[in-house]
Amino acid sequence: MKKLNILIATGIGAAMILSGCDDFLDDNRYPLSQQISTPAFWSNPNNVQGQINRFYEEFSGYGNGSGSGKFYFSYLSDDQANATSSATIKPWNNTSVPSSSALWNDSYTIIRGANLIIEGVESSSLTESEKTNFTAIARLMRGYKYYLLVRAFGDVPLVKKALDPSDQAELFGARTPRNEVMDYALEDLSFAVDNIATKASKITFSADLAAAIKSEVCLFEASYAKYHKNDNSRANKFFNEVVNATEPLLAKYPIGKNYQATYNSFRAELTANPEIIFMKAYEKDVLMHCTVDYTSSSSPVAGMTKDAFDAYLFKDGKPLALTSENKSDVGVVYPRLGADGKQLTEKKGDEEILLWNYSIKDALSVRDARLVQTVDTAVYYAGLQYQRPNSMLMTSLTGYGICKFNNLNMPEEFTTTIKNYTCAPLYWGAGVAMDYIEAKAELGTITDADVDKTINKLFERAELPATTVAKMTEMNDPANNMNISSLLWEIRRCRRCEFIFDGNRYWDLIRWHQLELLDNVKYPNVGLGANISASPVSADNVNGYYNAANGGIREFEERQYLYPIPSGQIQLNEQLTQNPGW
Repeated sequence: MKKLNILIATGIGAAMILSGCDDFLDDNRYPLSQQISTPAFWSNPNNVQGQINRFYEEFSGYGNGSGSGKFYFSYLSDDQANATSSATIKPWNNTSVPSSSALWNDSYTIIRGANLIIEGVESSSLTESEKTNFTAIARLMRGYKYYLLVRAFGDVPLVKKALDPSDQAELFGARTPRNEVMDYALEDLSFAVDNIATKASKITFSADLAAAIKSEVCLFEASYAKYHKNDNSRANKFFNEVVNATEPLLAKYPIGKNYQATYNSFRAELTANPEIIFMKAYEKDVLMHCTVDYTSSSSPVAGMTKDAFDAYLFKDGKPLALTSENKSDVGVVYPRLGADGKQLTEKKGDEEILLWNYSIKDALSVRDARLVQTVDTAVYYAGLQYQRPNSMLMTSLTGYGICKFNNLNMPEEFTTTIKNYTCAPLYWGAGVAMDYIEAKAELGTITDADVDKTINKLFERAELPATTVAKMTEMNDPANNMNISSLLWEIRRCRRCEFIFDGNRYWDLIRWHQLELLDNVKYPNVGLGANISASPVSADNVNGYYNAANGGIREFEERQYLYPIPSGQIQLNEQLTQNPGW
């Protein structure tokens, strides 16, 4: 039976899954026509595989051929500052109740599709092994989508079957408590881990992928139970599920030697990377993206914040407040040279202005090596641009530019919109390693052996000295503002630096009950960028640091822990209630 991978499957239609409607009720009111949804249809494995292939599009990676994907474009975090105008920073994801939500609509569309597959193959003449495999993949996606819904909205309607017009109670039912939905999702994910026939595959659904997804889901639920609900029993149950899901994967997907290669490799290279569990493949002129272009173009890009920059350890393994290394982040000015080796100039009226670069190479040389593989060695902003090989003159909204996704081997495509074809990691060894070590620390069962097979593997490629449970416990970084142990603070630091710009940080702050850290009134560094105190070009700054917020205000609101239920859904179903504060 032919399987389509995540590259080829993108763009394939699935009329049986898509109802063509824009809301949950409509998505579930109209079943498949009797002519299509028959035992004969579902008894053809190629037909079922065609419905499975639609699921691959749900993993956005660097984008599905247009627009942005998961990586880099998740601006709302203390890792990135993104000015939405000349006088403000990125506001909260929701500032009012929307009439509709793509997350709500699309998730229930996929859930309906999964339910159709589960019911269809059950009534088919497929072999038992085929039925089990297809059902397991469908349950994987159903469980994953319920997690995304709960993560955003809290209580949501739990739909366990493909509905038809006679199912009035389900169509117009109330929201199901989040714990019940997440328990149901856990059952789905556990079934998928145990029953997907393919055990490992970087480009198709596999049991190992199911285990990695299960780990992500359970880590969120465990943290939410502990830090939002003070339910340690439930938290420990889900932390243990994280350990059980990830432990078999640690040795199977070893941490690679090159951090940046995880993010800027072409298809053959990333497929050969032993750390990759699941990836989104791109190919020139087939499926492409614009992540590299966006971080290399003349348009102002969202740069790293000072807060994130300061999170990186120094080469002695110590944080900013405790290091014995040179902790200065002041740059050095040097002339911008042309191909002839002479300093470039710019005409401004009748005056010829010398052009300069502002280097932080020395500051980067004494830090965690992941940092220099993430940001450029030059600071640049409006009035002081910078140009890499094959890039345009670039401007960062914080002064720190992003090089993490760059690959110079794409000649003219490097700065052309939707012409990039580096491949995106979706689940990989570093992710399961960090899930595992966080869960072990939360459970109080962490050992130095655990640290050696997780954090120390990451530290090795970051050129940092190995650490131990005792060293992390005794670090006591004064920057710890989360009211947690030093051990957990150091684990969260490693997670932040490892996955910076990967789209994780905002949701980590949600599950840790730390969303107030995005309040740029209480935490001004959220709106600050690079140290430009020695730069030849002046700019708006606070104590010498580039002011990315530029006067904008984003104050914390407790209601931001949950998205508002779309008003259109409440109008359709009066049993739905709104989230607090909305």
